[in-house]
Amino acid sequence: MTLDVFFSRYLLTIHGLVVALGLIIYVGVSRSLPQRRDPPAAIAWVVALALLPYIAIPLYLMFGSRKLRMRDAPALALPPIELAGPDDVEVASLWARRLGRSMGLAPAAPYEALHVHADGSQARLAVLEVIAGATQTLDICTFILARDRLGDEIAAALRGRAAAGVRVRLLIDGIGAWLGGRLDVKALRRSGVVVVKFVPPFRSILRGRANLRNHRKMVIADAARLWCGGRNFAAEYFEGDAAVGATASNRSFDSLRDHAWHDLSFDLRGGIVARACEQFEKDWAYATRTEATLHCPSPDEATAASDAPLAQLVPSGPEQVDDTVQALLLSGCFMARRRILAVTPYFIPDATLLMALTLASRRGVAVDLVLPRRSNHRLADVARHRPLRDLVAAGARVWFVPWMLHAKAVVIDDQFALAGSANLDLRSLFLNYELMVAFYEPADVRRFAAWIEGERIRASRFEPGEPGLLRDLSEGLLLWLAFQL
Repeated sequence: MTLDVFFSRYLLTIHGLVVALGLIIYVGVSRSLPQRRDPPAAIAWVVALALLPYIAIPLYLMFGSRKLRMRDAPALALPPIELAGPDDVEVASLWARRLGRSMGLAPAAPYEALHVHADGSQARLAVLEVIAGATQTLDICTFILARDRLGDEIAAALRGRAAAGVRVRLLIDGIGAWLGGRLDVKALRRSGVVVVKFVPPFRSILRGRANLRNHRKMVIADAARLWCGGRNFAAEYFEGDAAVGATASNRSFDSLRDHAWHDLSFDLRGGIVARACEQFEKDWAYATRTEATLHCPSPDEATAASDAPLAQLVPSGPEQVDDTVQALLLSGCFMARRRILAVTPYFIPDATLLMALTLASRRGVAVDLVLPRRSNHRLADVARHRPLRDLVAAGARVWFVPWMLHAKAVVIDDQFALAGSANLDLRSLFLNYELMVAFYEPADVRRFAAWIEGERIRASRFEPGEPGLLRDLSEGLLLWLAFQL
């Protein structure tokens, strides 16, 4: 046997062992932590591990897991539902509450004084009011706290409450802390604000969590008042700031960042705030690697009238057994009788959600989807056209507004509305830590619907054309690769 033959056989054997190791790792992780991947994503990982194991194995260990820990599914908590009639909204909305409880979500809780912010100016005044009203505790969770006019104003308000003796805690995503300009953590800490980064990328990359981002947004004052929605704490999400363009990292979209984006946020009081407080404590404990210590009042002890409206906190993400927002959306599509009204900046659903929406439209449900004509993510704009064509072909209506629209909400009939931080894309539905609130009061459901309809007034209807070969290939490639991992 010649030397070159010996080395070629030896190298082939080593390569085969590396490929086998990669596939064993994939199967082992999939069995121990069920990931429930879409078939294209599973195929992509298997092919990559087989063909490029030296690159794919490290990438899989760093980015391949989307569920951190699993637990037994909770027992069903509500009796079977019998719908009495087409107008029996109160009974009909029980399907969502039952589904939420079956996935381990906390029960619905009462709320009051719901304020849906009409625009960024109202949202800014509301969040500053919530912060200023805190007398004992102030907990903030956000993806971005920018170094701009709005971000500096929020940071100054936090420092002011800390100086007044309020316990102020800021939980910010490890990647998001850099996206709005490097956050001055030291200045906040010197003033008494306790700042923790959620999954810092350089500390979590070897733990396989670098791809899991905390996208939740909430401000909780004294465990009694909640400000929530889709807005990050940066100027463009509120009133705009022309000065941002000079330092924005995403320079291709400076013109978008200079102007106020249209976004959806709200604030409220009541027992539901205790649920948000509990969720913050769990996220804080995970980020600090400590045991969660709940100091929140019980929502069951909230003083509210027996006929008080109810809402349910819907966290989704790697810590949940199920994909909670996705499950509620799918069920909502099949339960809808009259309309499905949705607003989102990015529309890249998985095949199951897309089919549910198209089937709802085909059986006569009015499906309306409102999107920005041009978002701040060009790749998302390219990838969305294939599912949008499928929707329109099924009879749904797609509307493009001329401004950057960052709101996230879905309304099903008058039964329930979901509003919060989750986009209708694969990253939000399957990877990110997100927070939505499900509202079951018909009058408030209609308020969210009216907000979306207000955006649709100046929208133009999307009329799809037949894509060219290059466009069709690029859309398919993006859908298969960029938004599946």
